[in-house]
Amino acid sequence: MFFGNKVRTISPLYIFWALSFVLFFSLMTPFIRRLFFDEYGRWLYILLFAFSTAALLTPIMRIIAARVGIVDTPGGRKIHGIVTPLLGGVAIIVSFVSGLLANMILDERDIALVTGGAVVAIVGLIDDWKGIRARYKLMVQVLVVIFLIRSGIILNLFPPYTQWGYLLNALFSIIWVVGLTNAMNFIDGMDGLAAGVSAIISLFLGLVAFQTSQPFMGWIAIAMLGSCLGFLPFNFRLHRQASIFLGDAGSTFFGFVLSALAIKAEWADNNPIVSFATPVLIFWVLIYDMAYISIERIVSGKVKNFQDWIDYVGTDHIHHRLLAIFGDRRKVVFFIFFLCATLGISAITLRNARPIDGILTVVQAFLITVIVTILEYTGRNHMK
Repeated sequence: MFFGNKVRTISPLYIFWALSFVLFFSLMTPFIRRLFFDEYGRWLYILLFAFSTAALLTPIMRIIAARVGIVDTPGGRKIHGIVTPLLGGVAIIVSFVSGLLANMILDERDIALVTGGAVVAIVGLIDDWKGIRARYKLMVQVLVVIFLIRSGIILNLFPPYTQWGYLLNALFSIIWVVGLTNAMNFIDGMDGLAAGVSAIISLFLGLVAFQTSQPFMGWIAIAMLGSCLGFLPFNFRLHRQASIFLGDAGSTFFGFVLSALAIKAEWADNNPIVSFATPVLIFWVLIYDMAYISIERIVSGKVKNFQDWIDYVGTDHIHHRLLAIFGDRRKVVFFIFFLCATLGISAITLRNARPIDGILTVVQAFLITVIVTILEYTGRNHMK
């Protein structure tokens, strides 16, 4: 008697959302909260709280974005084919901050870091909605990094108690944070790519925090990881396009917070090779993409001055070139995920490595970079 009737199946996203709903309100109960804090650890509570909050908020942000018109329309260098809401970054930011507040322990530098990230995200949100010229976004980012430096979040590459050392540390801090903030924004060109890369970077930052007994660093990294994982099912689907994008608000927030957290961290005791190589390896995919396109654009004459470099928008990033080779976006995304994870594992192994092992690990990363460069160059020829 059931022949001819259509059986309606429940979408996996609805099931995911319902389970996240149950998890969120379970974590809100005093008994469960106390159980995690006393028995299972704060890090797991923060991870699950940020995860469930992001999973709950993302569909809500999708509806709001569609109604107020904060959407990404196809065309130009964009490779998606449908109008897509852009407020995924807001869900990420709220869930990230909520996870940290649920922990109830923050130091002054944590507050400065989160505040700076919020300012950068607000500028990105305005850009998603109304549009802002690149030079003004860059100006705000530099000012916010200066605020971080004044708050004590600064690189320690040169003697900090000399004027020249402090100025060089400040300069390289600005270059590091602003560069990686925009590199994360640039790599946000395929479904799930920026959120997935951010999740992988957060994971390895959290592992380093565990290795080096830095709880504050670990809590921030875990909150970011949970937020990314709660958002990804809506942004990276194997058989359908993303239902929501991060937008500039989300991608710049990722890049800013994670790069600033790397500055705030202590990487090694009296081991300059580990201190330098570990964060570079963890962030290498972003560093490589930014460096490669900058050099290629200058050498090819596409940009002739700093203003051209800021304003230039192209389809020459790592994911564009790999797409020309693989012909499938999901293959490209997974390739970059595995590349990022491979280099992250190399960074983790450096912790207890001998100096010669550290040097060999860096050489290995360089050789991997050469392989990827050959692939990218091949992709460049395919794009012509």
